[in-house]
Amino acid sequence: MSEETILIIEDDPTMLRGLKDNFTFEGYRVITADDGEKGLNAAMRDKPDLILLDIMLPRINGYEICRLLRQSKLECPIIMLTAKGQEQDIILGLNLGADDYVTKPFSIRQLLARVNAMLRRQRQASSVSFIFGPFELDLTSRRLLRGEEQIPLTPKEFGLLALFTQRADRALSRDEIIRKVWGHDVYVTSRSVDRCVNTLRNKIEDDPTKPRYIQTIRPVGYRFEMDG
Repeated sequence: MSEETILIIEDDPTMLRGLKDNFTFEGYRVITADDGEKGLNAAMRDKPDLILLDIMLPRINGYEICRLLRQSKLECPIIMLTAKGQEQDIILGLNLGADDYVTKPFSIRQLLARVNAMLRRQRQASSVSFIFGPFELDLTSRRLLRGEEQIPLTPKEFGLLALFTQRADRALSRDEIIRKVWGHDVYVTSRSVDRCVNTLRNKIEDDPTKPRYIQTIRPVGYRFEMDG
């Protein structure tokens, strides 16, 4: 593994030390900050490959850090660490630009696996084609192939699948999907997203009622699992 940099912004010293030790053991370069202001400054200065961001921080909270980083065009993945499990907290974080969230207490092994997968996808993000299961999505020719067979997609289905594959393993809220696929200039409801997901599932899932790739994250939105 190349030495990718992870920034951990967490004010609990025990958790901060545990996270740092585990990610260092995995071969990552780890930077830490124990309050929001230090974390924001470290993110802007060091441009990490991924950020683990607590929400309840002294000086500047995680929501504001996320908003400011996205405003400054820092595009690295952000995973929010939160003791809150309420729907509005999760949706707020994702809408501000977070890529995923974990609720405390969490399994360090699961967090490591999620980070490893997210960074793997990050390294592949410059690719012009994505392979998942028996499918290949070619972004240049705008074709979805299953072997030699071309699977017909509507423009919105293609846009949705392109977004999913480029941001695989990340939680996507319906609002973010609308912004990225439909744009700001049209009025679209979350029902339109759900309908598009359903039609896409019918084309790529063996059993759309038990999806392998497009996972529903209630009540937030969806996550695309490239490895299924």
